[in-house]
Amino acid sequence: MTITTEFCLSSPSLPLISLTKRLPPDQIECVHALCFEQDAQMFIVKINSDFNVSEADLEALKEVSEATTIGYAGEQTVHNLTVDLDDSISEVFSRGSSVAAKLEPTIVTPDGWYEKKVYKDRDAFMESKTRCENYGISLDLISMTSPSAASDDALPFGLTERQYEALTLALSRGYYESPRQTSTEELATELGISQPSLSRLLRRGERQLLSSALQTQEHLNTVSN
Repeated sequence: MTITTEFCLSSPSLPLISLTKRLPPDQIECVHALCFEQDAQMFIVKINSDFNVSEADLEALKEVSEATTIGYAGEQTVHNLTVDLDDSISEVFSRGSSVAAKLEPTIVTPDGWYEKKVYKDRDAFMESKTRCENYGISLDLISMTSPSAASDDALPFGLTERQYEALTLALSRGYYESPRQTSTEELATELGISQPSLSRLLRRGERQLLSSALQTQEHLNTVSN
C-alpha cells in the first residue's frame, strides 16, 4: 500500500546547502534533473527575486560549476545549476531513483533538504532511508500517512498525525503562552526529533490551521452576505 512521507535529509555533503548559508535566501525551492555526467547533476532552483542573486553569485559557490538564469515564475527567479556532487551523494542520486515519486519541490535550508514523497510501501521507504544512512545522510521522518489512515476519526483541519502531535504537545507545555513556558529544543527532545524538524512541524501545522480557519470564515462571510 502506498505511503506519503515528509522528511528532512541532513548532511554537510548535500548540494546547495551552502547557497542558503552564504547568500541572502535562507530557503529555496529545488527540482532535481537528470544526471548527464557521473559526478555532476543539473538542478532547477527558484529564488525570491527580491534578493537579486545573479549567475555570478551562484557560480562563486564551490559546488556550482555553471549557472544559467532561465526566467521568472511569479516572484521567483528560475536558475539552472550544474553542480559537482560529492561521491557519496552521487551514489545516492544514481541508485534507486524510481522507488518514490516527489509530490513537491525539495525545500533547501541551512539545516538540510525537506522533501515530500510517495513510496509504493513502507519497505520501499525503509530501503531508501537505509541507503541514505549508509552514505552518511541522516533522514529525519516528519510524517507518514497512507490511504487507510482516512476514516471517521481523521484529524481535524487537514492536519497530519505528526503535526497534530507536535501542536498538541506545544500547547500543553505552554509554548504558546506569553512568556513561553518551554522551547522548541525541549519539545523536540520529547518527540524524539531534531529541533529544525520540530520547528517545521509547528510552522506547517500552524499554516494548515490558519488556512482552514480563514477559508471557513471566508465561506461564512460569503453566506452571510
